Amino acid sequence: VQLQASGGGLVQAGGSLRLSCAASGNIFRANDMGWYRQAPGKQRERVAVITSGGNTNYADSVKGRFTISRDNAKNAVHLQMNSLKPEDTAVYYCNADLQVTRWTRSLNYWGQGTLVTVSS
Repeated sequence: VQLQASGGGLVQAGGSLRLSCAASGNIFRANDMGWYRQAPGKQRERVAVITSGGNTNYADSVKGRFTISRDNAKNAVHLQMNSLKPEDTAVYYCNADLQVTRWTRSLNYWGQGTLVTVSS
């Protein structure tokens, strides 16, 4: 089981990017899925989380600008980022609680990071 993230890049302030992350392998159920980020010299922080039922939670710094969504059929999570600011520059990581069989508990997985750079 692994998470594969894509969609990072370089964008000017005010622009938009869409990050995607898909879980592959034998997966019975994807529970909470989310995005975290880590800027240079800073700790990793939670950006947004979405439950299997579609409930969302956002960091205050991205509320109103970022939207998290998921495709349960594809075990994928997306992050639409609008009105990007230079302070959004970071490596973004997807994260998911994945259950591989109905008899096992969820385990937490991290995807590889994808770099988002916002120029001023």
